[in-house]
Amino acid sequence: MEQTLILVKPDGVQRGLVGEIIGRFERRGLKLAGMKFIRMSHDLAARHYAIHQGKPFYEGLISYIVSGPVVAMVWEGKDAVAAARATMGATNPVAAAPGTIRGDFGVEIGRNLVHGSDSPENAVQEVNLFFGAAELVIWERANERWIRE
Repeated sequence: MEQTLILVKPDGVQRGLVGEIIGRFERRGLKLAGMKFIRMSHDLAARHYAIHQGKPFYEGLISYIVSGPVVAMVWEGKDAVAAARATMGATNPVAAAPGTIRGDFGVEIGRNLVHGSDSPENAVQEVNLFFGAAELVIWERANERWIRE
């Protein structure tokens, strides 16, 4: 079963959209495997966004993500990364389709509410960066047969 990391960024937390965002992933059929409410340290943010180091927006990205609490979650399911990214919508909310998280609630790329892993390989790294194995819960969903073939 594929896993993906989803972060509700500080703007999503401050705007009171955590429950709505969680609901979108639940209704999509993904299964929650781990969740925590954290204030990201500068070190964790730098490791998480290391791929962007040296880019013009890097410092602003780091200062923004550490500016308030975030909700870190691990969701799992078949093709979880692709399913989560489709649920979130395009990175730029103006280009995101209606019905997606960013399309329904976002306005600016710098305040796009959520982060999601962009590939299965990066998902493994990101999940391990934010969660230890003991923090993830293995469980069977009672309605699984109504979601998956």
